[in-house]
Amino acid sequence: MPAERIREHTVPVAAARRRRLRADRARQLADLLRHQVLAGHFPGGVLPLEDTLAADYRASRNTVRQALDLLRGERLVARQPGVGTVVVCAKYPHGLDRLQGLAETLHDHGTVTNEVRAVGPVPAPAPVAERLRVPEHGDVLYIERLRRLDGLPLSLDLTYVPMDIGARLLDCDLEHTDVFRLLETLTGRPLGHAEVTLEAVNADAHSAAVLQAPRGAAVLMLERLTHLDDGRPVDLEFIRFRGDRITMSGLLRRDR
Repeated sequence: MPAERIREHTVPVAAARRRRLRADRARQLADLLRHQVLAGHFPGGVLPLEDTLAADYRASRNTVRQALDLLRGERLVARQPGVGTVVVCAKYPHGLDRLQGLAETLHDHGTVTNEVRAVGPVPAPAPVAERLRVPEHGDVLYIERLRRLDGLPLSLDLTYVPMDIGARLLDCDLEHTDVFRLLETLTGRPLGHAEVTLEAVNADAHSAAVLQAPRGAAVLMLERLTHLDDGRPVDLEFIRFRGDRITMSGLLRRDR
């Protein structure tokens, strides 16, 4: 291949590689800044100036700007005239290493309230019946709740409970009390363990409307099957969290 043709191919490839490396560095910086934002590291919720961030993280101004653009796209920060870049959306920590209800988990961050949107017996779908160990098509109690933290929509919870316990739940205060606490009171037994799956899913039209989130936006789906301390499964939940308002964390230990 003639030298001129080689140069023609080499220049665009090199330029594309430089752009990719800049984008990689911006994502890396955005990850570091996101952690600082969520940890409340910046006094008054105001991030340092771009020059200061560039010096602190040994990054170029362009990299800093691209990183801040990524955080703005996530609606974590915004540019405020005369102030700079400010934190506009706090995320609340939800632990994955303890079995707690939402009000117990977030009691230091505000008041959790429940809007009970639906409650009543329904025939158990086969996967629900199998996991709760109840007869297929026999009734289970279905509960749908919109959960708010200090008035802000946080999660949409769909819950299935065996009917021998669920019938008594109908007389309980589901608007102001975690189901976990009610289950322990009604059964006279403590909860033991839960099987948990966490994944990102797109919000369907119903979930998006209830959570006041854009249709198709990514939400965190927590699927949890909770057992009493004797091993009996008593609570199957499908919880859709607004991903811009919650962060999941836990302490993991390596088995030896």
